[in-house]
Amino acid sequence: MKPYYVTTPIYYINAAPHIGHAYTTIAADVLARFTRGRGRAAFLLTGTDEHGQKIEDAAKAAGKHTIDFCDMTSSQFRELWKHLDILPDDYIRTTEKRHEDKVQELFSILMKNGDVYKGKYEGLYDVVSESFVKESDAIKSPKGILLGPDSGKPLQKLSEETYFFKLSKYAPRLLAHYKANPGFLAPAHRANEILRFVEGGLEDISVSRTKVKWGIPVPGDPDHTIYVWFDALINYWSATAGTDLWPADVHIVGKEIFRFHAVIWPAMLMSAGLPLPKQVFAHGWWTIEGQKMSKSLGNFISPYDITQEFGVDALRYFLLREMPFGNDGDFSKAALTKRYNAELANDLGNLVSRVSEMVDKFLGGRLPTKPPLDLDFYTTSVAKRTPEISEKMAALDFSGALDTIWDVVRSLNARVNEKAPWKLAKTDPKQCELVLFDLVCSLRLVGGWLDPFMPSTAAKIHMQLGVRAFPVPLTAEDVLAGKKESTGLIQKGPVLFPRKV
Repeated sequence: MKPYYVTTPIYYINAAPHIGHAYTTIAADVLARFTRGRGRAAFLLTGTDEHGQKIEDAAKAAGKHTIDFCDMTSSQFRELWKHLDILPDDYIRTTEKRHEDKVQELFSILMKNGDVYKGKYEGLYDVVSESFVKESDAIKSPKGILLGPDSGKPLQKLSEETYFFKLSKYAPRLLAHYKANPGFLAPAHRANEILRFVEGGLEDISVSRTKVKWGIPVPGDPDHTIYVWFDALINYWSATAGTDLWPADVHIVGKEIFRFHAVIWPAMLMSAGLPLPKQVFAHGWWTIEGQKMSKSLGNFISPYDITQEFGVDALRYFLLREMPFGNDGDFSKAALTKRYNAELANDLGNLVSRVSEMVDKFLGGRLPTKPPLDLDFYTTSVAKRTPEISEKMAALDFSGALDTIWDVVRSLNARVNEKAPWKLAKTDPKQCELVLFDLVCSLRLVGGWLDPFMPSTAAKIHMQLGVRAFPVPLTAEDVLAGKKESTGLIQKGPVLFPRKV
């Protein structure tokens, strides 16, 4: 079986990365880690989109040569992914020769097939979103100025020679593909938007510029550069050159670029005779205290500011816990603090501390080597939840998987209070041992479930509970299979999540 191939969008580098970029990339990393934990190789691709008018303008504003600006800003994304414990298998930049060569190759194939032709574009262009805009889609300001539907900024009127892609030709084939592959567009509530758009008829789209020089030249016609969006989409394929990775198993994108990935990209692949990705999944937007993140409003949140106060794992947890993946949600420090204290500090952290203390005090720190046959709660109420969690993870229902995990965590807290090992230690030492062994084995499995979301926390749990040396935790499947037997003692550590005020 080929590796499970998951991609993020390649991020436009006209500004530094923010919490929205982190959300998408953390989700892709969690999915890749989960897949590897189930025994299948996974390949995670991310990168940066570095061509187009906005990049030229941003470089000039920064007083830098364009490629130097690209190098500087692209490195900020790399550094953030490392900081957030994200482990991409490849990081592609559209200014790399390996990408430029494949873009020109695909463009040439489409030209040879007759699906790219030269013409003249006259219409509106949104520099901020680097997109061509139909007048019917533009927003008219109170002063009568036409604004971009996505950016809200004034549109430019363009009249220039261009190459067009015959997108209109592929509407019937796209609709047939959607029907034959109902999971291709996800989540389901966003699929209807794409269906309506394609059913309304598609127009050929401009795929080159003559007035933008910072881009990849059109093969055989260097006066034209390839339109930045056409260029950028090809990264998912160009990164797989010389491998068996293609097609992608899932493209994870924001809802604002769903149409590019669900309509234009598959049509390009159809024209080139290449397999289509298996799924395009569009997640929602984060608002900040009720407002959409915006440079003009100055309400972008730096992930570094959050991790400095709450830690990396808490941010990874909150972003995928707070709202269903695919919906919109609001980011606030108050909501993060509430979940951090209630769920991470109280529910999980306190549970690990209590169990560790009791094993140390009542069992001399002795740990079970593997789940005893007479464990009750672990077998009947904990381990059996693994298929449910796996099913939700495979469907990218990250918040649903965490709901199930926390249902188990709360049940373990209730069990501690119900069984009261501190009392059993005096009245029935053997039963005390069984209850604590049951809790330890259950927490080892909880750590395995949490590994994709909070790898450092999972490693600390497993280190304390004697099944793995830090920093590499066990997967849930490893725990269930008993791949690592413990022969050591409890290793009490610092509080996992100190409470915040």
